[in-house]
Amino acid sequence: MSDTQTLIENRPPSVAGLFLDRVTATPDAEAYRYPVPSPSGQGPDEWKSLSWAQAAERVFAIAAGLIELGVQPEQRVALASSTRVEWILADLGIMCAGAATTTVYPQTNADESAYILSDSESRVLIAENAEQLAKAKEKRAELPELTHVVVIDAAGAETADWILTLDELEKRGAARLEKDPDLIRERVGAISKDQLATLIYTSGTTGRPKGVRLPHDNWSYMAKAIAATGLVSGDDVQYLWLPLAHVFGKVLTSGQIEVGHVTAVDGRVDKIIENLPVVQPTYMAAVPRIFEKVYNGVAAKARAGGGAKYKIFQWAAEVAREYAKVSQDNFRRTGTATVPFGLNAKHKVADTLVYAKIREAFGGNLRACVSGSAALAPEIGYFFAGAGIHILEGYGLTESSAASFVNPGEAYRTGTVGKPLPGTEVRIADDGEILLRGPGIMEGYHKLPEKTAEVLEPDGWFHTGDIGELSPDGYLRITDRKKDLIKTSGGKYIAPAEVEGQFKAVCPYVSNILVHGADRNFCTALIALDEIAITEWAKENGLEGKPYAEIVAAPQTVEMVDGYVKQLNEGLQRWQTIKKFRLLPRDLDVEHGEITPSLKLKRPVVEREYKHLIEEMYEGSREA
Repeated sequence: MSDTQTLIENRPPSVAGLFLDRVTATPDAEAYRYPVPSPSGQGPDEWKSLSWAQAAERVFAIAAGLIELGVQPEQRVALASSTRVEWILADLGIMCAGAATTTVYPQTNADESAYILSDSESRVLIAENAEQLAKAKEKRAELPELTHVVVIDAAGAETADWILTLDELEKRGAARLEKDPDLIRERVGAISKDQLATLIYTSGTTGRPKGVRLPHDNWSYMAKAIAATGLVSGDDVQYLWLPLAHVFGKVLTSGQIEVGHVTAVDGRVDKIIENLPVVQPTYMAAVPRIFEKVYNGVAAKARAGGGAKYKIFQWAAEVAREYAKVSQDNFRRTGTATVPFGLNAKHKVADTLVYAKIREAFGGNLRACVSGSAALAPEIGYFFAGAGIHILEGYGLTESSAASFVNPGEAYRTGTVGKPLPGTEVRIADDGEILLRGPGIMEGYHKLPEKTAEVLEPDGWFHTGDIGELSPDGYLRITDRKKDLIKTSGGKYIAPAEVEGQFKAVCPYVSNILVHGADRNFCTALIALDEIAITEWAKENGLEGKPYAEIVAAPQTVEMVDGYVKQLNEGLQRWQTIKKFRLLPRDLDVEHGEITPSLKLKRPVVEREYKHLIEEMYEGSREA
């Protein structure tokens, strides 16, 4: 048996057991960093730390407090909060009590929150603040199983016999542990690998969300498999901002416990740029939208700096892409990432002028980023790779505990999602669908046996719904969602996500794009522009001070975007080209239900909301 197989197969039965092992191994090592407002209320946040032993003290108190509230093994405790250190401590506390965490996005409205709490039969809700508490209070009559709400930030929250603060919960738990110091270790020791650990409701691009049942063994396997890849070490500093209610963010917490590195936690997206130079992470995970925004921001800033600066940026971007493609190709063939002397010389100049500044903006120490949740446009991936920021694309679903594939460190290949994690099997079906099997696959959908049977075969193969191709040496390339492939009236199949990704690499002002063309005789697009980038552009084009809606409606804006659409079309097959487009009066967002909290496009919602614009683009055309 190989060392990797031994590592994976000798995993503890539970995440709680994994956590206890880490605390025992490195009690005094730094585990988490988190921001707190400065005492004066002025200036930047201060960052505080928790060692593994200090984290365990709080985790055990939370676990004992939940037991005091009557929570039994495998009963659900819901967690509705943004990403913060208390989310991680509460999640570990829930699992150390033998219970299971039901994750709820804080942006979820009262009706859907109530559906999740009801369907999961959650007994306790840990709510971030008064806003989350208000949703539970509004729907309390519909939630007979819910006995208590625990509030993390008590400011503005009402008090009642069924409401308590997280501080109060921890004090109750600490008092219980004084009387029964072995309580938590006994609970943890009784957890089996098949016991439910997490219930994550899919963000749902269509219909009601389904609860994905992930037992402890899923997370224990993920922790060991991530460690086995060798991508992270105990010396790393991770910057964690992803939504922990989403499986992508959640899996990072399991991997960290196994490896034992530091994680700096702050889910405020508007603080990322400010935090990176302070935290100076060595790696972080993100969704493609973040890299697109950084790329577009750099391009827009260069353009605003004048013709010379923009030409330098464009030249540097092309050098970066060429450098990345050549070095990756040479590494694939020879095992050495060499480039010709002339290209290397140009790259050094571009590094001084452009790339070094980009790396500094990421904190200066960033060794690698992991990108997941959606496809990253290859041209953007090559740009960052050439600039010295290695974006390792990965792939997985909620139903596969997030990480099924990831690109290996040095041998990564832009445009692919890498190789399967140790212990995960992959097969491509006759219709191109990706099938997965292994210890990371879910137990099934909560209380939905028929839905489970639709995607999970009796022999363990899970149907992902994604279309992909495997290279001879095992690298996977995702080509599209099975359900998202569109067929034109001329019989041609188009992968809209591929065209959308290419446009994001071409146009520095785009925020979101939806390509439409199912049963039509040509393709069209709905395009939303990035408000910050287009506002900067507007200053130089006679539209300074205008609101966003007026800027995107202006003829010069439409003409500018049209130029990028034409540039996109030059690289497409004739049937893929965008014949017409419309600029949306505002960006797509989570609040309007147009994108998921993990920033995936909800195509049916957007197409329904902007049906009038789509129909307008096809008026007068001949439909085959």
